[in-house]
Amino acid sequence: MAVRLSGVMPFEQAAEILLEVGQIAMAPSTVWRLTKKWTQKMEMLREQEVASAQALPCTLRPVGESAETHKRMGASMDGTMIHIREEGWKEAKVGCVYNVETRQGKDPVTHERMEMGGAVDSSYVAHLGGPEGLGQAIWAEARQRGWTRAAESQVIGDGAPWIWNLAEEHFYTSHRTVDFYHAVEHLAEAARLLYEEGTPAHARWLSRHKTLLHQGEVRRVISAIERGARRRPTRSPALAREAAYFQHNESRMNYLQMRNEGWLLGSGTVESGGKQIKARLAGPGMSWSREGAERLLLLRTRIMSQRFQQAWNSVYQAPPN
Repeated sequence: MAVRLSGVMPFEQAAEILLEVGQIAMAPSTVWRLTKKWTQKMEMLREQEVASAQALPCTLRPVGESAETHKRMGASMDGTMIHIREEGWKEAKVGCVYNVETRQGKDPVTHERMEMGGAVDSSYVAHLGGPEGLGQAIWAEARQRGWTRAAESQVIGDGAPWIWNLAEEHFYTSHRTVDFYHAVEHLAEAARLLYEEGTPAHARWLSRHKTLLHQGEVRRVISAIERGARRRPTRSPALAREAAYFQHNESRMNYLQMRNEGWLLGSGTVESGGKQIKARLAGPGMSWSREGAERLLLLRTRIMSQRFQQAWNSVYQAPPN
């Protein structure tokens, strides 16, 4: 109880609930020590999972394992900031693996209700450090969940190069999509550079080119930004950066096709995961040792993935060394 509560609230609050609800008197420092002890064991379990996934070539489906015709899966990645003592704010990279199913949704441009791709049965991993560690963790999670049996798959992210580098290394046969809403933010910045915000011209330009983007007409969006840069020479460098963003990601912006085929357009699932992590590790006044943050990240993501009990049973009932 103490360890699980520590994954969703500060140690002081966990101690209060243990006393009020369970009549268990336990100092916050004891809650912290118990959490440290058992998350260390969970960390060893995670290392075994990663090692097992890395032992098999990611390019091959294991012998005897056939594709499940109707199984479609997705993965998304993002980052969130937490404060590490003596280091400052550092990015914890977050990964999410899920099954893709079609369900009723609202198109982000037309607003019509229609069958769209949605994420179900989401599970999470996180890593405090460089992309390589997250890549190994998310690939282990994907493989454990049967990624290699999926008939098709998708990786979605906000356009950060490290995400596509990991997709190339671990998920290179998957569809790749830049989060539509993140792309619209870049489009809105281009509109702001071209026209004064709040004016009819600004609204018309943004609405028109948002529709073009949604239809997969990325080249026309790029051309419009480049034409605008020639008209606004003082803002040309900033507009060139926005045009370059769309040029670099053009192959990952086939939104209309992806929507019609029932894939996700947005990375809201992993962004939600980042917010849940921040709620536990980046509250007012919170700072962590690097080791403490890494272990709490593991605990938090196990709870978010509905797999805390599975992890607890594995470490608590493990035979003595």
